[in-house]
Amino acid sequence: MRTAFIEKGKIVVKNVPDITLEDREGAVVKVLGCGLCGSDIVKLREHISPDGTVLGHEIVAEIVDIKSGTNFKVGDRIITSHHIPCGKCKYCLNGNVSMCPHFKGTNIRPGGFSELVYVSEEHLQNVAYLIPENLTEIEASFYEPLGCCVRAVKRANLRKDSTVLVIGLGSIGILMAQALNAFGMDVIGCDLIPERISFLKNLGIDAFHVKDLPERLEADAIFMTSGSDKAIDTALKSVRNGGTILVFASTPQNFGYPNNEIYYRELTVLGSYSPSPTDLKDSLELLKEGKVNVKGISTQYRFDDIQKAFDDTVANRIMKAYITIN
Repeated sequence: MRTAFIEKGKIVVKNVPDITLEDREGAVVKVLGCGLCGSDIVKLREHISPDGTVLGHEIVAEIVDIKSGTNFKVGDRIITSHHIPCGKCKYCLNGNVSMCPHFKGTNIRPGGFSELVYVSEEHLQNVAYLIPENLTEIEASFYEPLGCCVRAVKRANLRKDSTVLVIGLGSIGILMAQALNAFGMDVIGCDLIPERISFLKNLGIDAFHVKDLPERLEADAIFMTSGSDKAIDTALKSVRNGGTILVFASTPQNFGYPNNEIYYRELTVLGSYSPSPTDLKDSLELLKEGKVNVKGISTQYRFDDIQKAFDDTVANRIMKAYITIN
């Protein structure tokens, strides 16, 4: 099978022995395609993952071998997330499932950018689903990233009809704005790139260039999906006193938020990271019901062009890449 490895700061596709089930429960799946996540780019650019790592987790796949107590069978086309919480530790019991040690330790093997992947029985039982007939493979690949957005919306715990500003209209910003809209919020988006502003407007959600935002918007909540330090300034200027800033992106300089702003204005600043099985289930329903439209977000690449997919994403030539594997 062919697998894409990190090698000296690049992604290189190599031939390796096929994965087999051997005596394990679970399934071996043929990866049809895999979305490129922003976390994959960070891991590569920041040298977080060592050489030999296989990135990718937003997979769409077909089962080729299975030994499972579930109803899945050979030939089924499925989607799955890569992490599963234990449901019993102090993190899970307090609603912080993505901090669960078991959650952090589980994954699909070796990674989504591979022709074959092993999916455990635990994955099959908790976070895997058949691809709905009304979704294309590329649309289905948004199951996990949209689940991340659903979790963020829930964590913010906002009243319906709250005014929410989404800062940054990359693929996650577009998903986040639609998820907020589906949960009954009054959503505004902003970005620096005109094409992305237009993209959100065409989905029926107001969007502006950052410089065109009112000096004091007084939004009930800000969702930061931009990894820019300047986005912090925009958030602080745009949130009302007593409002919420939800952080859904890392910032290069890690400047953080001024303590006095948080204190005197009674702001709530919180982060959101990765979804629970319930969030993923809700994500799939939003996609199936057409409440979140992902058409046109992804640009498709061949497996051999995976490095170009990374480069084009980093250079903002595209919004999101989807790599066809098989």
